[in-house]
Amino acid sequence: MAEFQVVVGDPDEGTTYSFDIEGQDANRFIGRSLGDTVDGEAVDLSGYELELTGGSDTSGRPMREDVSGTETRAILSEGGVGFEPSRDGERKRITVRGAEVSEDTRQINAKIVDRGDQSVDELLGGEDE
Repeated sequence: MAEFQVVVGDPDEGTTYSFDIEGQDANRFIGRSLGDTVDGEAVDLSGYELELTGGSDTSGRPMREDVSGTETRAILSEGGVGFEPSRDGERKRITVRGAEVSEDTRQINAKIVDRGDQSVDELLGGEDE
């Protein structure tokens, strides 16, 4: 059974929220690729739409949008996710995970792209009752 930590960023407010999901909610993410959108209901944000922006697997390898599939691959990188060159022209072979979410994914990063009627704080129980 799939189990993920989903980190949702709110670009308008500049805040992030972390959710641990499993079961049916986690299955909504399986097979989706970076750049795809997912209904926010999976993380208790009904009416919201989330865009997948990144993530990592159980070993900490980052997901890269330019690597297709779910497997790990060794790529020669000139920079970007997983490698930051320290001088011009530097390249390095790194192991990364493909852009598709699978059972091996541990963390998924997402951002809010479409808002619902209620605020995030109201949906997560921030209101006073």
